Amino acid sequence: MVSSSATLASNLDVARALHEQGVEAMAQGRHEEALRCYEHALQLCPTAAGVLLNRGSCLRRLGRHPEALASYDRALELMPGHLAALCNRGLVLMDLGRPAEALASFEQALRLDPADPVAPNNRAYALLELRRAREALASCEQALAASPNYVDAHYNRGSALLDLQRAQDALSCFDRVIELQPGYAKAHHNRGNALWLLGRASEALASFEVALRLDPGYESALYNLGDVLQALRRPEEAARAYSTLLQGSPYYPYALGQLVYSRLTCCDWTDYESSIRELIAATAHGRRAATPFAFLTAAADCPAAALQCARTYVADRHGESLPCLWSGERYQHRRLKVAYVSADFRDHPVSHLIAGVLENHDRERFESYAISLRPEDRSEVGKRVRAAVDRFIGVTERDDLEVATLMRTEEIDIAVELTGFTAGARAGIFARRPAPVQVNYLGYPGTMGGAFMDYLIADSVVIPPSDQIHFSERIVHLPGCYLPTGEVSRRECGPTRSECGLPEDGFVFCSFNSHYKITPTIFDLWMRLLASLPSAVLWLGEPSAVAVRNLRSEAATRGVRPERLIFAPRVPERGLHLARQSLADLFLDTAPFNAHSTAADALASGLPVLTCQGKAFAGRVASSLLAAHGLQDLIATSLTHYEALALRLASTPTLLRDVRMRLARGPDPLPNAAQFCHNLETAYTLMWERAQRGLPPESFAVQA
Repeated sequence: MVSSSATLASNLDVARALHEQGVEAMAQGRHEEALRCYEHALQLCPTAAGVLLNRGSCLRRLGRHPEALASYDRALELMPGHLAALCNRGLVLMDLGRPAEALASFEQALRLDPADPVAPNNRAYALLELRRAREALASCEQALAASPNYVDAHYNRGSALLDLQRAQDALSCFDRVIELQPGYAKAHHNRGNALWLLGRASEALASFEVALRLDPGYESALYNLGDVLQALRRPEEAARAYSTLLQGSPYYPYALGQLVYSRLTCCDWTDYESSIRELIAATAHGRRAATPFAFLTAAADCPAAALQCARTYVADRHGESLPCLWSGERYQHRRLKVAYVSADFRDHPVSHLIAGVLENHDRERFESYAISLRPEDRSEVGKRVRAAVDRFIGVTERDDLEVATLMRTEEIDIAVELTGFTAGARAGIFARRPAPVQVNYLGYPGTMGGAFMDYLIADSVVIPPSDQIHFSERIVHLPGCYLPTGEVSRRECGPTRSECGLPEDGFVFCSFNSHYKITPTIFDLWMRLLASLPSAVLWLGEPSAVAVRNLRSEAATRGVRPERLIFAPRVPERGLHLARQSLADLFLDTAPFNAHSTAADALASGLPVLTCQGKAFAGRVASSLLAAHGLQDLIATSLTHYEALALRLASTPTLLRDVRMRLARGPDPLPNAAQFCHNLETAYTLMWERAQRGLPPESFAVQA
């Protein structure tokens, strides 16, 4: 008869052999076979902690994360304080999206062996997921002090620096990773992100392409590849990248919106109606289907869904518990400190609009700051902005917390967000509440969707009182149009029609709006106008080559000769662009996303603008401008009305001449930049006084 001790010894020997077979199978990538070996070994010896540990690793590689976690937990019951078990447990918690619990595991491991480089590196990994980049950076430094060539620690250090806006330092880290391990796809990807942040888009593109060659299914690299291609004015290729991404991952965050936006930029209306319906439905259900700007370009007439989109985006990007830097203090400054925060203090419509306001601030009552989120601009309007403010502060290489802390230290009374959700936006600054009053103005025609923004400055046309429900902010109505007004310089002697490729005698419709605003419906209408007026042409701003091709093809499909679409090349001088607009006869606005600064430029050039008033802010800006100019008769109430008005104006020279004369005279009085600035200052003062009394924001109207 065999003794129990002999049986136990035999079981242990078999379990040990099975364990070794499992380790060998795992090393060769045969994970299912390895798991069977580990399971059999544990049947023979349930308390084999080493087997449990390797079983957890095997289950993790098979994507069975909850079972892997249970295996690590059991191993730790048998071997409390085991360094590898704690680290591996933390990694599987990261896989499960539980970084706070993972951090606790990594910190326990770090206490056991402070000299081991793995635990501080893993701790950095968890801290990065928790968006605690400064602490992550310190952990990486600790790991690298113990192991200077630790590849993952260099990678995590670069990621932390990237989060801290220190793109050049981050780039050096990723270069070091690639030097140590050339096939590290994530390093090539984040190298692209660093280059992108530095404004080196073409180099960023090359890095994303390398990452994808190394890992063709790399989802983040595909998404960012699309973004950089879009920025490089290669929207057709961008659309292909997003489409490829969505084929493998249909719910990848924000990819659907980016695909729709890139196709609109191409004037590629493939699956247009179904894509818009899908985008609206997904957004309404709280999916991360589109960034707020991409959603606005596709569905500008859906304000309720736009609010939901903004709320979803803000909760995703800035929903974690952030330090509230202003906590109710009452500042007693002789002058109100107003900080304008923007990525667009450069040759950009926002600066062209805001420069006159900044120049006309009452410096006895207001101290103005420009917080620039991009490097200094040497353009003329960039110089105007710098000269107009009391303090110009560049913060390109400071992270959101640093910028917010700067504003709190300066005791800014009113912080004005001029970028919104457009390129270069950093809403995380405002999410940290650096100022008593925070205002959304000018740069983005929609809500920010976050409780951290108190007011939105508009007018009663773009946001009627009944539309307040679609905005998280309280609405402040300025008298007249919310867009700043003032002097516009343009060349006295502009080009001729022939120099611009236009017919000398034919009627010239024009629309210099961004091409993503052109919908199939509005294009159908424009082509019907051209069909009704055989000598007329449509003059458009020059888009990408693919958009030119698509628009001309769409014209031919509708029975209009493609050469009747004329494209105006970009010109470097704004005055020349304004001067040439006067060559056209009538500006045809887009719908449901209107012209904004483009409409202001056209009217300043003496060119009448015909618009169709939309359902939401982005579709009502041209109406506001026309009303301010006393040209309400150019505001159509439907597309049918719009088409009839366009045909009537083009067919009745005396009627159009009358409109031009009224535009040249202007209403009496049309507020100049000084008066507009005074109205804006009145709004600021009322906001500040309310905050000083400890009252919550409330909608109000500034009286003229």
